[in-house]
Amino acid sequence: MSDTPKKNKRKTAGGDYIVQGSILAAAAMISKVIGVVYRIPLTNILGDEGNGYYGYAFQVYAFALMLSCLSLPTAVSKLVSARRAMNQQRNAFRAFIGSLVFAAVVAFIIALAIFLGAGIISEHMMKAPLSRYALRVLAPGLLVVAVMAVIRGYFQGLGTMVPTAVSQVVEQIINAVISIVGASVLFGVGSRLGEESGEDLLGPAFGAAGGTLGTVTGALAGLIFLLFVLWLSRGVIRKRLRRDRSEQTESYSHIVKALLLTAVPIIFSTAIYNINQIIDLTVFNHVMDAQGFAESEYIALQGIYTGKYDPLINVPMAIPNALCTSLVPSLTMVVIAGVRKKVHSQIGQILRLTTILTIPSCIGFLVLASPLMVLLYNDPSATPANLLMLGAVVIVLYGWASISNSVLHGLNYMSSPAKHAAIALVVHLIAFVIMLVVFRMNVYALPASNIVFALVMCYLNQRKIRQVCGYRIDFKDLFLKPLIASAVMGVITYFIHLGLDTLIGGRVIPTVIAILIAIVIYVVLILKLGAMSEDDILALPMGARILRGCRKIRLIPEPSGETGEDEGSEEDE
Repeated sequence: MSDTPKKNKRKTAGGDYIVQGSILAAAAMISKVIGVVYRIPLTNILGDEGNGYYGYAFQVYAFALMLSCLSLPTAVSKLVSARRAMNQQRNAFRAFIGSLVFAAVVAFIIALAIFLGAGIISEHMMKAPLSRYALRVLAPGLLVVAVMAVIRGYFQGLGTMVPTAVSQVVEQIINAVISIVGASVLFGVGSRLGEESGEDLLGPAFGAAGGTLGTVTGALAGLIFLLFVLWLSRGVIRKRLRRDRSEQTESYSHIVKALLLTAVPIIFSTAIYNINQIIDLTVFNHVMDAQGFAESEYIALQGIYTGKYDPLINVPMAIPNALCTSLVPSLTMVVIAGVRKKVHSQIGQILRLTTILTIPSCIGFLVLASPLMVLLYNDPSATPANLLMLGAVVIVLYGWASISNSVLHGLNYMSSPAKHAAIALVVHLIAFVIMLVVFRMNVYALPASNIVFALVMCYLNQRKIRQVCGYRIDFKDLFLKPLIASAVMGVITYFIHLGLDTLIGGRVIPTVIAILIAIVIYVVLILKLGAMSEDDILALPMGARILRGCRKIRLIPEPSGETGEDEGSEEDE
């Protein structure tokens, strides 16, 4: 009999976080792809100036999100999963309710402050006064996202990522449609008003505000979906509460205190990730202004960075972010159970899957930077492609940093990532200013300094993980095999694209075919090199079927003693 069924049982018992993370990663990828696709017409509508206002307002919005709710799914899922691990279903639900009220109050206060202070923020902090329109449109979205974040965290703490995954896709679809329509309509309104007032940039500024309208509307659609799912789940939740035999009932004040102790360190480390971008763009604008560039020039450069570079980099980054979401509640329960070997197993598996997925993305962007910019934005200029090539390694480094952050959170070392992020921010800012002022790297200083930040985070996080749980990275296992497979893939992909571009030409066919062939080549190489173990494959959704398929086409060798008859009996089981 095959050993596969036994492995499946192990996966069900302790490895479901990979399945749930994969579901969330798939939804996140779909959302990111939709995001990239709709940003193409949006970018064309807004132009580089409009993208600059859009991107800057979004950085402030992201920072406000971080203060009010960005850490809530992780914090709430940790609180809920910890109480479920101790069979305290009632306290788990009270953690959800307490978090919901707290988040709504805090988000309302911050949203009101952003809305009323948009003029001051945009003029004095951002040195881009016309971005105030987009900022005011975004402000109400903070309250919507805060409530949505807590509900997502509750479902994640229950061990299911499906509501979060579907709500993300719903949110992004509505966002895409409304953003394009809103930007198109308001750009025209702003242009007409600009002609009357003599303000040339009013059209792009109004267009940016119309684009951000989709963000708020999409979030509202996602929230409505989650509320519907919560309503459908009311019977199951009531049954769990009735089966709860625990005598201790936590007060809401205790829950809010626990939420703050869990969320604040996450908020702080996340804040540094986000304030890092805001500070960078603010310093960039001031330095470029001091160096004699006009506002339209540096806003356009910033628009290329935030409107073309960032959306592409964020697509593969969705995978480690999704795996992080599923890892924290799972690792929290394993830590409570006190199984050290399982802790090491989860850390190693999640890091291995992260590098297997992020390294080829990095190499792919290096090889196809210019073709991708032409395909997506019809932009053959050097700056966007060079930005993508320079910043491609950020995918690997930020993926590693994000996973190691979540590992430390799951190990209950909540403040360590925050401390490490603070150190990384200081090093990053020093490097960024030197790059801008001394080396005059212009817009290329933005991705280059992010590489410095991520490197420092990876080193400090990994050192702490080794200290607290004894886990050591096997660099050969984690990085060498994916790097070899990615390098071979990159070389072949480059020549395939070059050949197709010479023979066929055009924006679409050579690039799309090259990407599809690259995926096939990488999958074959990564399996042939043994970078993924059978347990890794079995941990994936439909892992047993994938493993059997790989064996049939001889990508993975058959284990000794296994026959086709065994496979049939396994399937029957």
